[in-house]
Amino acid sequence: MAIMNVTKQRSALKAITWRVIGTADTFVISWAITKEPVTAGAIASFEVFTKTILYYFHERGWNKVKWGRK
Repeated sequence: MAIMNVTKQRSALKAITWRVIGTADTFVISWAITKEPVTAGAIASFEVFTKTILYYFHERGWNKVKWGRK
């Protein structure tokens, strides 16, 4: 069976959709800890950029690993 390649656009879209979920989680946790929605929003807003970029490169790196593919 041939190994399917994953496009950069697919990796980018997966990173974005995952960050929406992750950022909502960060916001809720930050709000619960700080009791301040503005602070929670600032934390969530900052991490959305850093973690989207990190996830994209993580995903692209894993696309180069043959282990676990059939």
